[in-house]
Amino acid sequence: MKGLKGLELYISKAVGRAIMDYEMLEDNDKILVAVSGGKDSVALLHILNLRRKIVPIKYQLLAVYVDLGYQDNIDKLIKYFEFLGIDYRIEKVEFSNQENSCFWCSWNRRKALFKLAESLGYNKVALGHHKDDIVQTILLNLFFNGEVSSMKPKQELFEGRLTIIRPFAYVEEKLIIKFCKDKNLPYLENNCPNAKSSKRLLVKDIVKNLEKFCPDVKTNIFRAIKRIRKDYVL
Repeated sequence: MKGLKGLELYISKAVGRAIMDYEMLEDNDKILVAVSGGKDSVALLHILNLRRKIVPIKYQLLAVYVDLGYQDNIDKLIKYFEFLGIDYRIEKVEFSNQENSCFWCSWNRRKALFKLAESLGYNKVALGHHKDDIVQTILLNLFFNGEVSSMKPKQELFEGRLTIIRPFAYVEEKLIIKFCKDKNLPYLENNCPNAKSSKRLLVKDIVKNLEKFCPDVKTNIFRAIKRIRKDYVL
């Protein structure tokens, strides 16, 4: 990839592998990129915008920020969208203190994204979930729901009319953090009222502690969901 180097090149290649492995993109796709304002989604927008200049397929990008009312400094994001020359939309969703659960937030954000994608004719929605998110979801579902399931890197919805893609499926969070700092990307601090009290944070700490004894624990968990030995399942 001419012109890319260092961490930018590494992440771009990892995204390329995930896109190829899960057949995420096709020529002339119209991709709505869900930009929450955090480091993951801002980095994803940067990489997807960069890659469309150097990969053989053509695709459109639309950056969408769903405004739930608790995030400050949205203008910072808008300026970045305009700097990249990417079309964008700000979708407002009413928020109240009585509705501050993670489920409410996630549900209404997705609802707004899906409705907008349908109305504008976009066939893909790109989310900034990374490898750590996928691993944590596997453990969350195992520990708290008693089931073996996770986020899919590619998931078709509504009889195939819309497809969710997660191009950062092979990228670890620590690399995204370093990448954002190196490139000075303008991401917003997480002001979610539940950010420091979620079950996901608990599982994140568990995985971090396990890494001290098994550095490959995240990769092992990620691979395990695809390597279930049915002869040994109840």
